[in-house]
Amino acid sequence: MTLNRLAALLAVHVLLGTAIAAAQMPSGPPAVGVVRATKQAITETAEFIGRVQAVDRVVITARVTAFLEQRLFAEGTEVHEGDLLYRLERPPFEAAVSQQEAAVADASARLANANIQLSRAQSLLNTPAGQRSSVDDATAAQRSQAAQLMAAQAQLHMAQINLGYTEIHAPLSGKISRTAVSVGNVVSPASGPLATIVSQDPMYVQFPIAMNAEIDLEKRYAEHGGAKGVAIRLRLPGGTMYDQSGYIDYVEPSVQATTDTLLVRAKIPNPPLKPIEEGKPVDRRLIDGEYVTVVAEGIEPIEALAVPRAAVLSDQQGDYVYVVDGQNHVEQRRLQLGQSTPTTAVIQSGLKEGDMVVVDGIQRVRPGIQVAPGPASSPPSPPKAPGQ
Repeated sequence: MTLNRLAALLAVHVLLGTAIAAAQMPSGPPAVGVVRATKQAITETAEFIGRVQAVDRVVITARVTAFLEQRLFAEGTEVHEGDLLYRLERPPFEAAVSQQEAAVADASARLANANIQLSRAQSLLNTPAGQRSSVDDATAAQRSQAAQLMAAQAQLHMAQINLGYTEIHAPLSGKISRTAVSVGNVVSPASGPLATIVSQDPMYVQFPIAMNAEIDLEKRYAEHGGAKGVAIRLRLPGGTMYDQSGYIDYVEPSVQATTDTLLVRAKIPNPPLKPIEEGKPVDRRLIDGEYVTVVAEGIEPIEALAVPRAAVLSDQQGDYVYVVDGQNHVEQRRLQLGQSTPTTAVIQSGLKEGDMVVVDGIQRVRPGIQVAPGPASSPPSPPKAPGQ
């Protein structure tokens, strides 16, 4: 190797070493993006698993024994209170009414005659032909005939009631199930349910809530009626949010001993999805017995200290953030978080209003180092939930 070539190689090595050393030399404090911890209006939510339940449910049964002559509804449709659902054979019951009407007429005639006999005996009492025993006998006979008339009238009333039972009407409005007995069969009180009617609007939603969560709701929304000041929304099985909201109308007075939970009930509208057509099934969003996710939301937002969720880190000891002090030094702060969202972390303890929290460049900081803080970049918009 010539001397010139060797000199050239040495020069290259010197230049590379100088470049590497220059690259490794510190270029000043790392730049980070910070935000101030501020109070924000937060709408707090809590989620529970609930079940839809009809407000009213009625099982239709026969009250008398007779042949089923007609079914006057379409299965699976909605009926109105008072609608005629079934008609049973009427002639035997009409005959019973006529028979009792005749018995009432006979008892009325006998009572009229007893009244005449009593009046005659009383008019003869002050004459030589009158006797006290005759008056007493006439009085007893009159009272007996009056009692027989009352009994006949009661039997007539019962016959009329039984005749009325041959027409079975809907006791409430709602969706009716399929019929359990076909036309032509004999039905009776012992033959079991004929059909079931389930009310449709509004509906109940029942869900269990931990006792400490219920106490927290009562305290947090005390000015708005406690837990009853919480708006109830539903997430349906497909993941879409139901477009109606409800309210809590009942809280069980006893705690479940095995789970330490209270049963809570909310009432929520269930309007039809399209105009109702007579005699056709009505589509509604909520169905009796369906499982849903109950989302409890505060009616009004509350003021809470909050920072971007991206600023919060976690390890085995819990949640923490990096805070920049007045001398631009980094400090680690342990936190206790409240209810948070994918973009916002609610701070219960560990920060005070105005603290500068590192959001951008977290990977370049560690406790005790000096940094060059600047405004953090705007966070991306959170994705919308399905159905919102």
